[in-house]
Amino acid sequence: MSELKRTPLFPVYARYGAKTIDFGGWELPVQFTSISQEHEAVRTKAGLFDVSHMGEVEVAGEGALPYLQRLTTNDVAKLAAGQAQYSVMCYPDGGTVDDLLVYKLEEDRYWLVINAANIEKDLAWLNQHLTEGVKVTNISDRIAQLALQGPLAETILQRLTDTDLSEIGFFHFQRDVSLDGIKTFVSRSGYTGEDGFELYVDREQAIPLWEKLLAAGREDGLIPCGLGARDTLRFEARLPLYGQELSEKITPIEAGIGFAVKTDKGVPFIGCEVLKQQKEQGAPRKLVGIEMIDRGIPRTHYPVYVGDKHVGEVTTGTQSPTLKKNVGLALLDKAYTAIGTEVEVEIRGKRLKAKVVPTPFYKRDKN
Repeated sequence: MSELKRTPLFPVYARYGAKTIDFGGWELPVQFTSISQEHEAVRTKAGLFDVSHMGEVEVAGEGALPYLQRLTTNDVAKLAAGQAQYSVMCYPDGGTVDDLLVYKLEEDRYWLVINAANIEKDLAWLNQHLTEGVKVTNISDRIAQLALQGPLAETILQRLTDTDLSEIGFFHFQRDVSLDGIKTFVSRSGYTGEDGFELYVDREQAIPLWEKLLAAGREDGLIPCGLGARDTLRFEARLPLYGQELSEKITPIEAGIGFAVKTDKGVPFIGCEVLKQQKEQGAPRKLVGIEMIDRGIPRTHYPVYVGDKHVGEVTTGTQSPTLKKNVGLALLDKAYTAIGTEVEVEIRGKRLKAKVVPTPFYKRDKN
């Protein structure tokens, strides 16, 4: 059995009480205190996540823009330097290679942030489609990424810098921001449904930045958070997780992220024809929210039925810490996706009633 990979922050996990698990070949904290406590901290105050397992790839050269336009579903041409974009890479049949962030650093130079479990696969895909005038460099081992998330994230981060963070809009970033002397790439983005920042630094600076952030936010209730809360937070906000809501067998249209698929951008990207058809005619399946009527928690891969007909399966489910209800996301045949439709989820051999409900389960108040 191969040894688990560790992020540059691993040495301080124990000091903060981390309970670690194997997450896609990485030894990462599932929680530091409890999932519910960490979830609530992010919804009401702030939480700090180690997401250094994520992959970073630089794409540079005079051919970078046409290359990325062909490989990703969103319209990279719309990006100005200092802007980020959520996008997807697809196979020719519309299935998902990965979902990712595209950062435009400057003309002919971009950063892609990709899912940890997909780094090798994504790099192989990028290199397979390499064109002249493009250089693809995996910089994942040099970069650490921390995520500071929650309504007090800006207040806390502002204590460490003279840069006016209020001027960094959502899906915008600033490079070389000094956070108490640590040069940081500061992106206003996240995976929790809350305001916040994703912070990229040289790996040697990961522990110092972690410690400075926790010290700066202590009086505001900032706490370290693990993968457990990251999952419940992104789930409530209906943000897809690769391997559950997205996969090589699930298209971005089925997953409900058609906003990131620009079939009219004037460049025939990989998978474009299938996705265009699904956008215009509707996909055969659709990701919906379900809420349990009977007592039970819907979990990943639990089958969903209407009568004797198997109509899909749960992709993610839990007891929502915010709503205190047993809810899930399920990929169902389109005919059974209208709000209010009653379905049955098979839980430990028993079929329990649920109904289709609107999503996201949680949306922050932006006032």
